[in-house]
Amino acid sequence: MLEIDSIADLPNHVGKKLGTSDWLVVDQRMIDQFAEATGDHQWIHVDVERAKKEMPGGKTIAHGYLTLSLLPKLNQGIFRVKKRSRGVNYGSNKVRFTAPVPAGARVRGHLTLKNVETIEGGARLTMESTVEVEGSERPALVAETLSLIYE
Repeated sequence: MLEIDSIADLPNHVGKKLGTSDWLVVDQRMIDQFAEATGDHQWIHVDVERAKKEMPGGKTIAHGYLTLSLLPKLNQGIFRVKKRSRGVNYGSNKVRFTAPVPAGARVRGHLTLKNVETIEGGARLTMESTVEVEGSERPALVAETLSLIYE
């Protein structure tokens, strides 16, 4: 894990890859729980038997928004700013779901710091967040995400 001492040190990392997360398995249980939480029960996500017959690869796939929602879990192991009081998600400028995440696949995140802007009491970070699927040539997700951190 990359440890950055303070918010003032963040500009030194602009344009650089901050790191890569550990692998995380996206299993059917996780997909089903996301379907329950969001009400998105489209068969490509939850009907294992139908997916065996009709889906490329014979597996259900994770919801795109499930993949996006995994960013905090993946990113927590990549870097941290030691001297800060709190951080919050500020949204996304652009999100693309570029490849499926089949049930049972392993994913990991990659983070690059694109920009740091000073705000009252802290900074707004712009990141390029990518989610890699093990064995896939294309990432599952490429997003420009924003967060706020405070001193």
